[in-house]
Amino acid sequence: MAYYFGKTKTEGKSNQKQLLGGKGANLADMTSIGLPVPPGFTITTEVCDLYYKHKQKLPPGLMDEVRKNVAILEKETGKKFGDSKLPLLVSVRSGAAASMPGMMNTILNLGLNDEAVVGLANATQNERFAYDSYRRLINMFGDVVSGVDHEHFEVAFAKIKKKYNAKVDNEVPSEGMIELCEAYKDVYKKDYGKPFPQDPLEQLEASIEAVFKSWMQPRAVKYRQVENITGLLGTAVNVQSMVFGNMGDDCGTGVAFTRNPSTGENKFYGEFLVNAQGEDVVAGIRTPLPVAEMPKWNKAIHKRLLEIKDLLESHYKDVQDIEFTIERGALYMLQTRNGKRTGAAAVKIACDMVKEKLIDEKTAVQRIPAGDLTQLLLPSFTPAAKATAKKDGKLLTVGLPASPGAAVGKLAFTASEAVERTHAGEKVLLVRKETNPEDIDGMHLAAGILTSTGGMTSHAAVVARGWGRCCVAGAGDVQIDEKARKIKVGSKTFTHNDVLSIDGSTGEVMLGEIATQEPKLSGDFATVMGWADKYRTLKVRTNADTPADAKRAREFGAEGIGLCRTEHMFFEGDRIVAMRAMILADNLADRKKALKNLLPLQRKDFIGLFTAMKGLPVTIRLLDPPLHEFLPHDAKAQGELAKELNVSPAFVKNRVAQLHEQNPMLGHRGCRLAVTYPEILETQVTAIVEAAIACVEKKIDAQVEIMIPLVGAAAELKMLRDQTQAVIDEVKEAKKFTGKLNILIGTMIEIPRAALTADQIGEQADFFSFGTNDLTQMTFGFSRDDINTFLPDYINNELLAQDPFQSLDVTGVGQLVEMGVTKGRSVKKGLKCGICGEHGGDPASIKFCHTVGLDYVSCSPFRVPIARLAAAQAALRAK
Repeated sequence: MAYYFGKTKTEGKSNQKQLLGGKGANLADMTSIGLPVPPGFTITTEVCDLYYKHKQKLPPGLMDEVRKNVAILEKETGKKFGDSKLPLLVSVRSGAAASMPGMMNTILNLGLNDEAVVGLANATQNERFAYDSYRRLINMFGDVVSGVDHEHFEVAFAKIKKKYNAKVDNEVPSEGMIELCEAYKDVYKKDYGKPFPQDPLEQLEASIEAVFKSWMQPRAVKYRQVENITGLLGTAVNVQSMVFGNMGDDCGTGVAFTRNPSTGENKFYGEFLVNAQGEDVVAGIRTPLPVAEMPKWNKAIHKRLLEIKDLLESHYKDVQDIEFTIERGALYMLQTRNGKRTGAAAVKIACDMVKEKLIDEKTAVQRIPAGDLTQLLLPSFTPAAKATAKKDGKLLTVGLPASPGAAVGKLAFTASEAVERTHAGEKVLLVRKETNPEDIDGMHLAAGILTSTGGMTSHAAVVARGWGRCCVAGAGDVQIDEKARKIKVGSKTFTHNDVLSIDGSTGEVMLGEIATQEPKLSGDFATVMGWADKYRTLKVRTNADTPADAKRAREFGAEGIGLCRTEHMFFEGDRIVAMRAMILADNLADRKKALKNLLPLQRKDFIGLFTAMKGLPVTIRLLDPPLHEFLPHDAKAQGELAKELNVSPAFVKNRVAQLHEQNPMLGHRGCRLAVTYPEILETQVTAIVEAAIACVEKKIDAQVEIMIPLVGAAAELKMLRDQTQAVIDEVKEAKKFTGKLNILIGTMIEIPRAALTADQIGEQADFFSFGTNDLTQMTFGFSRDDINTFLPDYINNELLAQDPFQSLDVTGVGQLVEMGVTKGRSVKKGLKCGICGEHGGDPASIKFCHTVGLDYVSCSPFRVPIARLAAAQAALRAK
């Protein structure tokens, strides 16, 4: 149940993260390689699992093991738990297999009581330090273990600071700290109903249980959902002997990264505080100093940290995020873990480490989280607009550039406000003095985050960087009045209705909405994409409906268009009028007349797409949505349409009513439209073929794939394929075209029956494209438009691990995809198969697509680089 680490023995190993958690495994590993790590022991994740299986009770025998390990710890340190002369103090920290910074609970200075605090004061000859440590324990234990509101402790502290005229915590004298401990014990007893426990083992048992409980607290659960962390047993608990950074001016504490986690620069990066404990750095209560300034305070410690930086990177072959404490001039390592970094930093670090021969190309490709490439594609402020804003005096202040990107929005002052207003359609900036783990929902939904205190390793900075959320931290000129919903910067006041712009790359805070620009990619990004293309086997196409989208996607490396939604072409300008005229026509002649007006517009669109994608395949889906989606539904708009088409409003209203469906998703759409209105298919195919001929005559290689949607039976596809081929032949004859046209006719597999009968359908198809959005809807019986009314409950109750419309359900929907591929290729060897739903840009879904042998995935233009990298990772991990 417990694994010891120290000079006496080290039982854990670096490869036991699932059992010991990342922190526990790394503490054991650092001890093994000779780094100065305070000794302790790790209670395994299996115990956490047993805790929840036994109705949240600690399993029998655990505390016996804890007592044995405490005895070993006492012998190694020469200190005794609860001793009145030389007390042993420990920290109790969480540590899951996956890093979850700040999401679970920590208790420091455990083991202090009314007697031990006197012993600590005598042993250290530092009364103030001893009572400062004791008040911190009462506060943390009260808050974390016993549920005492932290604000009640703050009120008591404020009274003491006022009494002693102290502006900050460390100005309170020794006698003030003694008074504060008594005040804190009174707060604890008043709120909790029992006195603060004096038995150190009772403190330890309660703290272990509190850490286990924190595994399921809302912020931790939400973080795992956001980060898609699943399949873990629980958290481990690390009990470690305390070292103190708050004993005086020769002590300190810090957090650092072996390389810059925002830019990837190979430069030691972090912050430290003199005479402080670890939570002071990450909580943002005091603004820390950059480690670059450490030599002014202690050259030897700074030099040793740089040596450890190189040792850790050489050992772990990755950037490390470390916590350290200096006690009376001696350095101790409290933690190391692989450092979270921005997408831009991940790319640079991977390329640099290959150059430094720390890792090879294949490792570099697998090291970069594919989804994080989104951050490289984030907008920035245009230099001209930013320069104008500065010239006009709109630069309000400059904070710390905590997480890159550009964000614009109105001010939201609480996490719940940010959530509510974002759901209402507003873009907001979450403005806080400092964030804490309870703000996780608001931080995730806000366009950006602005804090007035805290540093580059504060909670806001670390979480924002991990998510690629733009963040400016430590903007000290910003005075926040949460209750009044306003901020003051200098002499200017701004409310929840004002718009600000923040630059997470420079720390600048500006008034108003500053214009943004899309990024340009080169250098290290191009190198990584080159590596990805070398190792992947899946092709990557894009979903694009316009030449502009196609051009952008091609610049990002798209190898064709996997889905062109022709219905999107009908909503622009005069086209919608012609489309509505066609829908409202009550006879074939009028319908063909309206379609004749649409044909040249469609032809022009297709020429643009074929030109943009010359030499690459373009899959064009014939009209899919039900016709009523193109018609107005309010009386005013119906009246305007009637006037434009010279018909009565009543006629329009009646036609809209005729087309109304109870369940349009399963209604008159897709191939069913072509069955009822073959003239629509004829017009679209004519436009496609005429466009292809026009391109060929201009020596543009048009590779056309016509996709018939929503097929559920082979007979449907045979009938519509024959019609499509007939139109192709007629157009070629009418145009007297004798050359070769590369036109394939296939279908979209998006109905479960199509997957089940894919062998029959495959006989009529040149290709399959799996439309996993509709396939997911029909397999689950979930409406994609309405799922958010119940999905949060399903996620919270672990009925679903994630949103099946974001990441493919490989067990159910995936089974249909695999069946469709297998059956289709059983009748047509080498049948081209791809996926064109939103899942085509999701790394986990791409891994599945590689596994089942698809030829390509198709996704939105900006997700093409993600798909290229994810496809390479899938190929490498499959070997």
